[in-house]
Amino acid sequence: MMDNDQAVELPGWRWGPFTFRLPFYHTKLYWPEFLQGVALASATGLALVPIMTGHFGLTFEQAVAMSLVHMFLIAIAPIAFGEPYAPGWVTPALPLVLTFVLGGYDTPVERFQAMTALTLVLTAMLAVLGITGLGKRFMEWLPNALKAAIILGAAIAAFKRVFVDDVDDYLLAQPISITLACAVCLIFMFSIPFRSLKLRSPMLTRLASLGLLPGFLVAAAVGPLVGEVSYDIQWGILLPPVNEAFAKASPFVIGWPSWDMFVAAVPLSLITYILLFGDLVTGNEIIHQAEDDRRDDPINIDTSRTHLSLGIRNGLMGILAPFFPTQGSLWTGVQVIIVQRWREGRAGMNSLYSGTASYYFMGLPFIFFLLPLLTGLQPLLGIALCLTLLLTGFACAYVAMAMCTHPTERGVVLLTAVAIAVFPAWIALLLGLVATLVLIGGSDAEAMEEKVAAEEAKLRQKA
Repeated sequence: MMDNDQAVELPGWRWGPFTFRLPFYHTKLYWPEFLQGVALASATGLALVPIMTGHFGLTFEQAVAMSLVHMFLIAIAPIAFGEPYAPGWVTPALPLVLTFVLGGYDTPVERFQAMTALTLVLTAMLAVLGITGLGKRFMEWLPNALKAAIILGAAIAAFKRVFVDDVDDYLLAQPISITLACAVCLIFMFSIPFRSLKLRSPMLTRLASLGLLPGFLVAAAVGPLVGEVSYDIQWGILLPPVNEAFAKASPFVIGWPSWDMFVAAVPLSLITYILLFGDLVTGNEIIHQAEDDRRDDPINIDTSRTHLSLGIRNGLMGILAPFFPTQGSLWTGVQVIIVQRWREGRAGMNSLYSGTASYYFMGLPFIFFLLPLLTGLQPLLGIALCLTLLLTGFACAYVAMAMCTHPTERGVVLLTAVAIAVFPAWIALLLGLVATLVLIGGSDAEAMEEKVAAEEAKLRQKA
């Protein structure tokens, strides 16, 4: 391995604080990452199409065109900005956003304007908090109970969206397919007994590393057998009508959000920023854990640069194809998969940037032009959406529950989480902050409990 003093970051073309690395020139193509990018994008990249066609007035083709814009902006993060992360949606915020937009606004125009308002408020937050460095200080100040409540609130909102709000459209329409898909994914991703089986079977390990895809493929195979899925595959090339989607969604055409929309968007944008910052912490930790094995490929982690790149991507999305929160910092499962192969050595992957480039820019955009794949996926998109929401809810729930150990803290977390899932975001945040201060007294319930116990002990001794 190259000596650490001689190791240099993979070269590229610098522009401002960013580094552009041209695919095939600066970065190599790796077929395992390329094929996984194509396959997993098929299962998840179009999951929002049913929402766009059902609640935002778009045709299937127009929704595909919007998804193309979203995925292109995601794909350029490691290419144009030099980010070391595998980017994705801020998925835990998605159910909260759908509740806010679909529950608060009635027409497609208003709903797209609300999406624009959310996106531009977040863009402003990213710019200010990133440039000034206040983002890190804010996260350090935020009480632990409130962080856990936001994550658990996202879980409750996700379950509510699947089992209550949209139950007739998805779960009751395809009950067997969705149940099987969710069961397979939950077992592969979270089952403790299954982890034991993976240790003895490399094939199961590789299968489980594909994330949502195995469950999705099970549903795709079983759905036609039980009469819940009917395929109408068409051949040819689709040119997604980006101009039509732009005409129906962009504020340049439909008008800009009102000031009331911008004000209403602030609390939910703040919640999304907290979730996004948590993803950044996770992504950095995944890289740090593998760095000792790849001293020959130094990775430049710069939180301020990441804030700026996220702000640019969100700003472009907000004015071109607004659908919040599709421009996040991390797709955790993909990050783990790429980093795991990267840490095995230069023979398997010359640079982490080549791995992310192969997965995203060289893989994702292709599916949006292949009509057989798109029409084959169309009857399965409701399944993909339910999978995304349910697995997000499950993961958020166990993360939030592990963050708190004190009984009072758990009660505050549950109270605030339910409020976040049910009430407007600003009311929920205010309730959570008041409950944290009144019932816990600060950010550390255990420390406050020990302080009170010590005071009680002193009083007993005096008595």
